[in-house]
Amino acid sequence: QVQLVESGGGLVQAGGSLRLSCAASGSFFRINTMGWYRQAPGKQRELVGTITSAGVTNYANSVEGRFTVSRDNAKNTMSLQMNSLKPEDTAVYYCNAWTVVRLYRPEMEAWGQGTQVSVSS
Repeated sequence: QVQLVESGGGLVQAGGSLRLSCAASGSFFRINTMGWYRQAPGKQRELVGTITSAGVTNYANSVEGRFTVSRDNAKNTMSLQMNSLKPEDTAVYYCNAWTVVRLYRPEMEAWGQGTQVSVSS
């Protein structure tokens, strides 16, 4: 099983920056795609951005050009650099990872508990 722990959330003014981190631990063979999702009050959870083990990224249109996802495969960590933050970016941000626990086993999805990001106007 893999455990994901997010850190780095907080309160920031509009136009500011924050950096979130996600650390994976536990027993697993490989981590495939990792990603960040967010959920604002009263809304469904939505994709922010993903990154494959090869470093290929994909972003939601709403954050393209402002947010950057990166990862360190050797350390099993992932980061989300958020620049030019807007009040509408306020949400709980969740780390997501698809992991292979054992060789030849299908990948399994894991979620972190989330970290709050609040952007004031």
